[in-house]
Amino acid sequence: MSKTADIRLPDPSRWKALAFIALAQLMVVLDATIVNIALPHAQTALGISDANKQWVITAYALAFGGLLLFGGRIADLWGRKRTFVVGLIGFALASALGGAAQNQGMLFGSRALQGVFGALLAPAALSLLAVMFTDARERAKAFGIYGAIAGGGGAVGLILGGFLTQVLNWRWTFFVNIPFAVVAALGAYFVIREPAGSRNRSSLDIPGVVLSALGLVSLVYGFTRAESAGWSDALTIGMFIASGVLLLAFVVTESRVASPLLPLRVLLDRNRGGVYLSLGLAVIAMFGLFLFLTYYLQVVRGYSPIRTGFAFLPMIAGMITGSTQIGARLMTRVPARKLMGPGFLTAAVGMLLLTQLEIGSSYTTLILPAQLLLGLGMGTAFMPAMSLATHGVEPRDSGVASAMVNTSQQVGGAIGTALLNTIAASAATAYATSHAALGATDPELLKLQSMVHGFTGAIWWAVGILVVASAIAVTFINAGRPSATAVSGASASGDADGVEDEFKVPVVAH
Repeated sequence: MSKTADIRLPDPSRWKALAFIALAQLMVVLDATIVNIALPHAQTALGISDANKQWVITAYALAFGGLLLFGGRIADLWGRKRTFVVGLIGFALASALGGAAQNQGMLFGSRALQGVFGALLAPAALSLLAVMFTDARERAKAFGIYGAIAGGGGAVGLILGGFLTQVLNWRWTFFVNIPFAVVAALGAYFVIREPAGSRNRSSLDIPGVVLSALGLVSLVYGFTRAESAGWSDALTIGMFIASGVLLLAFVVTESRVASPLLPLRVLLDRNRGGVYLSLGLAVIAMFGLFLFLTYYLQVVRGYSPIRTGFAFLPMIAGMITGSTQIGARLMTRVPARKLMGPGFLTAAVGMLLLTQLEIGSSYTTLILPAQLLLGLGMGTAFMPAMSLATHGVEPRDSGVASAMVNTSQQVGGAIGTALLNTIAASAATAYATSHAALGATDPELLKLQSMVHGFTGAIWWAVGILVVASAIAVTFINAGRPSATAVSGASASGDADGVEDEFKVPVVAH
C-alpha cells in the first residue's frame, strides 16, 4: 500500500473538538484547587470538625487516583467520546450534589463521586487528542494548549475560588462546574468524531481493576494520612506496605493475563516511562509550591482570597507562553528531551529564588520573577511530555496510556502535598523551639518566622526534585523530533547522530 493511502484525512472538526476537550480539562484541573480556598467556609457552614475536614480533599483524591487506570480502559472499551460525555454529565451531577450539601456526609460523598467521574473524563480527554491530531505540527499546537491548561488550571482555580467564595459563597465553587460540564458535553456530542477502529474490545481485566484501584488508593491514602498523622503512624506504614504488595501483585497479574488492564508494553517503553516518572516528580514540586505560596500570601502577608488568586497570574502567563510559544514551536524542531530537561531546570531556578522568602519579601522583585520562571519552565516541559506520553501506543491502548499521565500527576500531587508539608512543619517546629530557647519575645512574630523558615526548607527539597526530574527526562527519553507530517505507523529510522530514533505519529485508518 502506498504511503499516501496510509494517511488518514484529518477530522475537519478537530479544532472545534479541542475547544470542548480543553474546557473539560480546565474544569477537572481547577477543581483540584478551587475547593481549597472554599474549604474554611464550607467547614464552618456544615459544622465539619478539624479532624474530618481533610476528607473534602481526600475523598476526591482517593476516588480519582484509584480509578484512573480503570477509567482509561473503559475509554478504550466503550469509546472515548461516550466515556468523555458520561464523565462530564456525572461530574456535573456530583458538583450539584456538593453545592447543595446539607451535612458533611453529603459533601464527602459528592467529592468521591466527582473523583469517580473525573477518572472517566480525564483519560478520555487526553486520548481523544491523541487519536484526532495526527499531523505533527498540529499535534504540537493541540498539546501546547492542553499542556498550558493542565499546568495552569490549578492557579486559575485559586483565582476563581477566591472570587466565588468572597463575592458569592462557598457553594458556588461546586455549582460553577455545571455550566462548564454542560457546554463541554453538548459540544462533544455534536462535534467530536472519534476515529473508527480505535477501540479495544477485549474483555475487562477484573483482577487488574481491583488490584490497581486498591493499590493506588492505599498509596494515595498513605501519603494523605502521613500529612496529618505523621510518617511513623502505624496505619500510614500499613497503607504503604499494602500498596507495595497490591501493586506488585498487579504487575505480576498484568504480565500473565491475556487482556491486561495496563499492558506492560505501555509502561515499559523508555520514553513513556521517562515521561511518567519525570512528570510525576515535577508535579510533586508544583503542588508543594501552590500550598506554600497560598499560605504565605494569605497568612503571612494578609492577602484576601481574590488577591491571592490574582497573585498567581504571572505563573499562568508563564505556563501559557512556555507551552504554546516555546514548547509547541520547538517540538517539531528538537527532540523532546531538549525541551523537558531545560524546562524542568528553568522551573528549578524559579523555585530556587523562592528559597529566599522572608516575612517582608517583595512580591515584585522576588515572587513575580520566580513565578514567571516556574511557569515558563513547566509550560515548556509539560507540552512535549503530554504529547510523548501517548505517542507510539497502539490506538486501542491510547486510553490507558493517557490514564497513566493523569495517574502520575495525581499520585505526584498527593505525595507533594504530604511530603513537602511534613518537611515544612518539621522545620518550622525546630526553628520555633530553638529560637524560643534563645529568648524570642514576640510569639506572633516567631510563629510567622517559623512558618516562612519551614516553607523555604521544603522549597529546597522541591528544587532538588525538579533537578532530578530534569535528569530523568534527559537520560530516559531518547525520541527524536517528530516528523513534520504524520505517516502510518511508527518509524524507527535513526537521526543524524545515530542515537535517537525519529518518532512519527501513529495514524488510525478508517
